[in-house]
Amino acid sequence: MGREADPTTELSVVIPMYNEVEALPVLVSRLRPVLDGLGVPYELVAVDDGSTDGTAELLGAFRLGWPELRVIGLRRNSGHQAALTAGLDRAVGAYVVSLDADLQDPPEKIPEMLALARGEELDIVYGVRADRASDSGFKRWTAGLYYRLVRRLAGPSVPAHAGDFRLLSRAAVDALKALPDQQRVYRLLVPWLGFPSGQVTYERAPRAAGRSKYPLGRMIRLAVDSVTGFSAAPLRLATWLGGFAFLVCLGLMVYTLGAHVLGHTVAGWTSLFAGVLFIGAVQLICVGLLGEYVARIYTALQNRPTYFVGHDTAEQTQEAARRS
Repeated sequence: MGREADPTTELSVVIPMYNEVEALPVLVSRLRPVLDGLGVPYELVAVDDGSTDGTAELLGAFRLGWPELRVIGLRRNSGHQAALTAGLDRAVGAYVVSLDADLQDPPEKIPEMLALARGEELDIVYGVRADRASDSGFKRWTAGLYYRLVRRLAGPSVPAHAGDFRLLSRAAVDALKALPDQQRVYRLLVPWLGFPSGQVTYERAPRAAGRSKYPLGRMIRLAVDSVTGFSAAPLRLATWLGGFAFLVCLGLMVYTLGAHVLGHTVAGWTSLFAGVLFIGAVQLICVGLLGEYVARIYTALQNRPTYFVGHDTAEQTQEAARRS
């Protein structure tokens, strides 16, 4: 359950963290001067996504000298998008910025985002990567393929090369919280809202420390969730594959009858075998696509929370104040 918005807090910065003990000191050294320099009341919402490397303990140490730092600890590792959901649900600021802990997206852009949102009365400001030279060639190629695919399926409102570094107004955050989606992909959900938006560009830097939390398997899962969550095109693809397979079968039937009339039944064995393999492959693809959508329906019917909060230092502070 989220907390009520606090009109005295101008900005919330939400950072999901999983095993970021190496990157955390660098993050604090760069982020705190930026936030302190804004001259507005703020909170930093660090969501510990079940880390096992001492991230939680280090956050507790930093919090001793940084009262604006608020730590939300999830009971188990729930995934990046779920941790981001937990932070958005509990952030109280009039504006909310989401940022990753690896510093590939520069926190120094936050003042520019806030100024743009205020100056042009925008509800969303995207951080768009103008240069991905720090990524590998394979990562750049797969990212380009992903954004071309989702823009084709979800519409051109999805900014190219915009990840989870963005600023949202309180109205946009409340709209996201009202959506029933469980397997959330914010880089598609946020543009779908249709709120007035703008962009700031930046050069993507290498990771400050540690390893990427998005290996190939999670990238594929993100792509599947993006496609199945925002388009029925794969189901239509299955229909077209079925129609194409029917035409192939019809052609093979004609070929088989012709071979039988001419007495060349053995000669058609290769084409018949290839046809059976092709039809079997098409059937498996169609069943797999249907399974993805059935799985989403099953998850929605279960209606299980995507995360469980173990502790929230803001609530602990309030409880201590009430007791005293």
